[in-house]
Amino acid sequence: MSIQFGRWTFDGAPKADDIAKADALLSERAAGHAMSYKGYRLHALYYGLPATKESRFETQPHIAVSGNLLLWDGRLDNRQELLEEVGGDLSADAPDISIVAAVYARRAESCFSKLLGDWALTVWNPFARTIVFAKDFLGTRHLYYRLEDHQLTWSTLLDPLVLCNGNPVSLEEEYIAGWLSCFPAQHLSPFRGIYSVPPASYVKIRNRNATVHSYWDFNPEKRIYYRADTEYEAHFRSVFGEAVRRRVRADGPVFAELSGGMDSSSIVCMADRLLAEGVTGISPVETLSYFDDRETTWNERPFFTRVEQLRGRAGFHIDARSCATTPIEDSKGKFMATPGSALDQSEISQRICEHLASRGARVLLSGIGGDEALGGVPNPRPELADLATTGAFSTFAKQSLAWALSQRRPIFELWKLTFSAFLPHGLLASPESIGPPRWLNSDFMQSHHAALHGYYRRLHFFGARPSFQENLHTLEALRRQFACHNFPNPNYERRFPFLDRDLWEFVLAIPREQILRARERRSLMRRALAGILPDEIRNRRRKAFVARSPLLSVLGDWSALGQRSEPLAVTHMGIVDAPRLLQSMENVRRGRQESVMPLVRLFLIERWLRRLDGNPLCPVPRVKQSGYPLRFPATNAGHATEARA
Repeated sequence: MSIQFGRWTFDGAPKADDIAKADALLSERAAGHAMSYKGYRLHALYYGLPATKESRFETQPHIAVSGNLLLWDGRLDNRQELLEEVGGDLSADAPDISIVAAVYARRAESCFSKLLGDWALTVWNPFARTIVFAKDFLGTRHLYYRLEDHQLTWSTLLDPLVLCNGNPVSLEEEYIAGWLSCFPAQHLSPFRGIYSVPPASYVKIRNRNATVHSYWDFNPEKRIYYRADTEYEAHFRSVFGEAVRRRVRADGPVFAELSGGMDSSSIVCMADRLLAEGVTGISPVETLSYFDDRETTWNERPFFTRVEQLRGRAGFHIDARSCATTPIEDSKGKFMATPGSALDQSEISQRICEHLASRGARVLLSGIGGDEALGGVPNPRPELADLATTGAFSTFAKQSLAWALSQRRPIFELWKLTFSAFLPHGLLASPESIGPPRWLNSDFMQSHHAALHGYYRRLHFFGARPSFQENLHTLEALRRQFACHNFPNPNYERRFPFLDRDLWEFVLAIPREQILRARERRSLMRRALAGILPDEIRNRRRKAFVARSPLLSVLGDWSALGQRSEPLAVTHMGIVDAPRLLQSMENVRRGRQESVMPLVRLFLIERWLRRLDGNPLCPVPRVKQSGYPLRFPATNAGHATEARA
């Protein structure tokens, strides 16, 4: 993991004070030492912490033979393939940045589609006076830029673009709306005028203008057919094994989150299998698990303990009960760039970081993406839509009946679910489509309809098969999730085997019924990992669902707010309709049916706004309120405090 920061001024040199302020800010976040470049109207900083053996020898900012300056934050997975392309110019142990520079010199921007891995890249051409920013196909790394009349500033962290500029920014309401539904659009940041480079895209800055270009996408025509299930299973083991191998290549120990579910357990077990088979160049995997015995529906210890028994060693355990949460009334303190920063600053996150540092580990594997890629949620719509659009009506009727019996739903309800996905939103929209919380301000909902409905896109009857379209929509939601969760600690990097590009290409190319079957969720994964994954986990009907912790979090935050005299910041901004919010909170307090997760996100936004309040560089706007008395439900004897909104 590394940090890059730079400023290009169009008239005159960058201000030394701003660069020094950015250097001081970023030095607090990085364990490595800063390297810098100062050229014609451009100043760049780089803080690196090697995570692979090859990266020990890299020097950044990197000056290529062509004269281009490159800054690279990432991991290159297809090094050998690219080394063969550039010929004998580089040795086998050349750092990633040297390989990328050589390929860019040959192919320019068309090389980006050839770079496999998690990465963010900046290329400065001093002769053409252009800068190019690019990211991998998924966007697990961040790269932000702020283009103004007199300068361009960029960074892999958001903080210096706000705090080390001098010019104030305003809040981006669409970003907040997205946070309350299915996460904001990929190119947005919480602040207007500061943008994120979209995944599978590059941004070219020239003549003080920015243009965004897509460089790669999945091919809907690519199909994979085999005669027998066993051939699909063997192919899956191959691509999944390669996805894990790529991510356990590290200069030091590798840790993996082990929750006891299929995703995290399969990563750990596959890594062990690779070591047992004698695969070279990879590190052994240690595990890290956290649990909360207060959760009656979250008893994961028997499952991650079973994996530990299979491995013959225990991992590092964190009891979530002993980890305090940051009180919402702690409104002052360290700058929080995004609403999700409150999660990144939690005690659990700090303990993870401390343990990795104590072991000299710089890599943490995560099972995020397994559900989305391999059918974790039993949804019949993609398969039935494929059958309907191809005219396979006999199979459509047969599979509809199988799914109806499996899910105990009327068959006509499944047909409605299937065909409503082809209709525009609002015209017999799918019952599973995302809708905004009822406690939002009506003007706010009207202004940000698309974001609050999860950027809904209907399926098209002609063109790519519906399951392909649906999977891409799922991938887009994942991309939005990564775009607004910073994972900002640069002292270690998170890696996601289930988000490997080759794995997703395989999943998108095989028949949908291989991934998921009416009576067997995770069908392909369960079959393929027999003998690798313990049967107790492979045959789990579903992973535990945690419902109590979010509820306690909401009630705790609400109670804490009731002890304060000032109204909510979200009501100041005109985001929330106070009477409806109070009614929803009363429903939660009395145990009535109410969606809790939007409230959890609302209070994360409230924490974030309270941290920003009073900062002259990002002032929180105020709108005129109706004077409705905001009554906070209390936790004792029905007592309530009153504040004016």
